Amino acid sequence: MKLHISAAVREKLANKTPPVSESEIVQCFANRTGKDLIDTRADNMTNPLTRWFIAETDFGRKLKVAYMPTVNGIVIKSAYDPNDEEKRIYNKYSHPI
Repeated sequence: MKLHISAAVREKLANKTPPVSESEIVQCFANRTGKDLIDTRADNMTNPLTRWFIAETDFGRKLKVAYMPTVNGIVIKSAYDPNDEEKRIYNKYSHPI
């Protein structure tokens, strides 16, 4: 899995409190347990569609990771500590009934 993180996104990740590292994002991909959700909000529409999930790092930090799958790898759009509403949505829709 090849991750692509633009300079602008890297800066955004570095300025989070606490910062989010590329290593933490890789850990979250490896530790996923639910399915990815697709962001269908009009303001966030991309081609290909942006997918997102919430997973823990190896040290238990939960992150919401938003990305676009491409033929050249995975383009990271954002990663940050999820809020309660994002956790609720992910818990409701990411696991099979």
